[in-house]
Amino acid sequence: MLSFKNTTKEIANSGVDTAVLSVGATEQFGPYLPMHLDTLMAELYADAYGRELNAYVLPTIPFNTSEEHANFKGTVTVSPNILTAMLEEIICNLIRQGFRKFLVCTGHGGSYWEGAFVKHMNYKYPEIILISAYHNNHNAWEDALEIAGLQGLNEMHGGLLSVCTAMWLCPELVKMKSMGSDIPSKNRLYADYLGWDKLTQDGCWGKFEEGSYSHEELSEKGRVFWQTFIQKRTKGLKQFLDEGYRRKTQT
Repeated sequence: MLSFKNTTKEIANSGVDTAVLSVGATEQFGPYLPMHLDTLMAELYADAYGRELNAYVLPTIPFNTSEEHANFKGTVTVSPNILTAMLEEIICNLIRQGFRKFLVCTGHGGSYWEGAFVKHMNYKYPEIILISAYHNNHNAWEDALEIAGLQGLNEMHGGLLSVCTAMWLCPELVKMKSMGSDIPSKNRLYADYLGWDKLTQDGCWGKFEEGSYSHEELSEKGRVFWQTFIQKRTKGLKQFLDEGYRRKTQT
């Protein structure tokens, strides 16, 4: 794997033709968690996929379509048009240098632009392939929850799993206090239409109770969950990308 930390000579001499682009987010995670968790997750994805594909991994973009969180101070949201235009510019730069295979991954669950972007780019540029890592995603989330001892967890953002994630990746930034609340199921109908300041108590779509686990237990659950989930999504990725490229470009 190569990254933006390598030199241009090292990248040129490697003959690499595959690049990984990742997008995180800068958005609220309730009152006690840092705002860059989705960016940390996107970096984890990019690193794992880059190693599997022996690819060139670009730096993670720290902004996303975070409209649902935008009324919480500090959140940054950009329009899908701006974000996808920038990603297309980056890919076009790399195409000129001989890159032909691309993977995009996001750490933010509200990245609804991703599927449309992948579809459009493959139509617009017949000489390349762009994929996301959803080829092997059957039950990956549920399996990872079970293995981490979190089966049955019902949260979307800012609950127990988010605390576990932060305690694994950046424990020094966590304020260990109870947060979140039970969200009425009917509120899900409006999750993509209203700001979450109108649908949640404190921005958390989930719940964490201080003292329910030790710091070490929280960190371990975060590690086990994400390593399991990413491993399941990584399996078979290279074969999928290579076969897709062969099918698309064969004459």
